[in-house]
Amino acid sequence: MTRIYGMIFSGLMSISSLAQQDGSETSHYLFPEFARGVILMKSGQRNDALLNYNSLTEEMVFDRNGEKRAIGNGELTLVDTVFIKDRKFVVLNGTFVELIVHSTWDLLVEHRCKVLDTGKPAGYGGSSQTSAATSISSLYSQGRVIYNLKLPDNYTITPYRIYLLKKNGEINQFANMRELKKYYKDQKELFKTYLKTNSVDYEDQDSMIPFIEYLESNS
Repeated sequence: MTRIYGMIFSGLMSISSLAQQDGSETSHYLFPEFARGVILMKSGQRNDALLNYNSLTEEMVFDRNGEKRAIGNGELTLVDTVFIKDRKFVVLNGTFVELIVHSTWDLLVEHRCKVLDTGKPAGYGGSSQTSAATSISSLYSQGRVIYNLKLPDNYTITPYRIYLLKKNGEINQFANMRELKKYYKDQKELFKTYLKTNSVDYEDQDSMIPFIEYLESNS
């Protein structure tokens, strides 16, 4: 643990000070709790830390004695790979994405979430709601609250993901199965056949990986 604080906290990183953990779980973090992981620097240095990914702020966050800090944008170029449990995260276009397949092509995932302020109770048993954009602005105005594992009770979180296929120097992204199907429009029959004989859920990475591997191996 001391090496990461010597490397990151000594001035190589201009990072944000965040709120302390309140012990609760919520879905705007990718993992239900901070887990032991490794930050591998491009210099080759490995740094142990308690890590988690904040899908709302799209930042890699680590825990230092109960205080949450995020790797700053200016220091992302120093990081090669972040390992959390058996999963890998790399920096792409200024943010962390999960690398789930590395071959002659790469399959990556952007983990994001939508937030909605459910509002205070209104008359006749109803409630008022605000848009996701307004809710996010409100959370940022509250400062450190967005780095707690638990958001205020009036916020609801919907996680979602975007797949990125990096191939031949190009990156194509898919936000749903319809967009994925358009990319493989020359393999419509293969697409249909696989879905008929296999269970594929866009939100389930374990089912998407063999599906895209099958399409790529027949492309």
